[in-house]
Amino acid sequence: MDKFLIEGGRPLEGLIEVSGAKNSALPVLAAALLTDEPVVLEGIPPVRDIGTMQSLLAHCGARVAVDGTTVTVHAGDLPRPEAPYDVVKTMRASSLVLGPLCARTGRARVSMPGGCAIGARPINLHVNGLEQLGATLEQDHGYLEARAPGRLRGGLIHFDRITVTGTEDLMMAATLAEGETVLGNAAREPEVVDLAELLIKMGARIEGAGSSTIRIEGVTKLHGARHRIIPDRIEAGTFLIAAAATRGDLAVAGCVPEHLTALIAKLRQAGVAVEETAPDTLRVFGGARELNSVDIKTEEHPGFATDLQAQFMALMTQARGISFVTENIFENRFMHVQELVRMGANIRIEGRQAIVAGPRRLSGAEVIASDLRASASLVIAGLMADGETTLDRVYHIDRGYEKIEQKLCAVGARIRRVSGTLARSSEA
Repeated sequence: MDKFLIEGGRPLEGLIEVSGAKNSALPVLAAALLTDEPVVLEGIPPVRDIGTMQSLLAHCGARVAVDGTTVTVHAGDLPRPEAPYDVVKTMRASSLVLGPLCARTGRARVSMPGGCAIGARPINLHVNGLEQLGATLEQDHGYLEARAPGRLRGGLIHFDRITVTGTEDLMMAATLAEGETVLGNAAREPEVVDLAELLIKMGARIEGAGSSTIRIEGVTKLHGARHRIIPDRIEAGTFLIAAAATRGDLAVAGCVPEHLTALIAKLRQAGVAVEETAPDTLRVFGGARELNSVDIKTEEHPGFATDLQAQFMALMTQARGISFVTENIFENRFMHVQELVRMGANIRIEGRQAIVAGPRRLSGAEVIASDLRASASLVIAGLMADGETTLDRVYHIDRGYEKIEQKLCAVGARIRRVSGTLARSSEA
């Protein structure tokens, strides 16, 4: 099992490039199931979750060709419209194929989602929506089985709570439904907009993506298309926070600043200098200024992203005063706290709120990653800490970050990936 050995105390300086968004890549790959023509997707990051999704598409019968970051999916025939447990057990996004498979083939058998242990992601929102589109669903032995012998029928779906994957799943299903579907209280994340843009290129009729109401007029057939996905705003945000935490001078290139408005505002409030030096580049000047404590509350987009909460909390261990970090999306997303405390942080949890007192000098320690974004927060903590930090279970970070240790080492970090007794140096 791989580990990271991180030597702290080195500022990040230079330029770092952002990869394509994992959270866009997963739904657009699923969308390729909606047509029997080839779909060419550019900018797909070669991370573990993407490999899992590609294996899932191949299991269904699609032909998947990978050329660097370009992936071509040709789902000409789908003899096995299912997502078996042994393929998707490590991934949360298996439910994204439920709607496309049901709409395209009239049936789908999907294992309940796996992945990070950060809290419940209720599948009932997908189930209720598909039932309103005319499908029948049953849950048995850890699987959801959906059937729609004829075409799905358009309908009015109002989500009881905002759900990104639910919005994406049902938007895909509705593209092939008969009549109009209206999704109310829909997610507004950039990844939802990105998926809608691909679907429109494929011949779908969609209005309102990026707002809380999305209208889809179903068509009888979709065709192939070529699409480049958006940059990964969570990776970009992680790098911005890491630069601020190490008091570095880092340009984060290939990002979309408008996708990071909430984070940029909080960084500036904390006393971090952030400048937009180009339409796709943000520069962070950590400098010698003392950090101010800042409160954050995670919210659906355009609020502060839950996927950046753990990283920002690591930064706040270095801020003077008390910071209140409130997690409103997932009930179990403070699993990184005990590891930060092992490194010297002063953090107390009260329900959905973490109370961070700083500044505290962190020291290198042996810590364990519990989920994808917790891994990133512990990397940032290791970059700030005195001495060496050993981060175990880095397979979590490999699920969503492309060669993160190599990217960070190229801008001044010292990180080695250790596999068993063999070490592969990633130092710059």
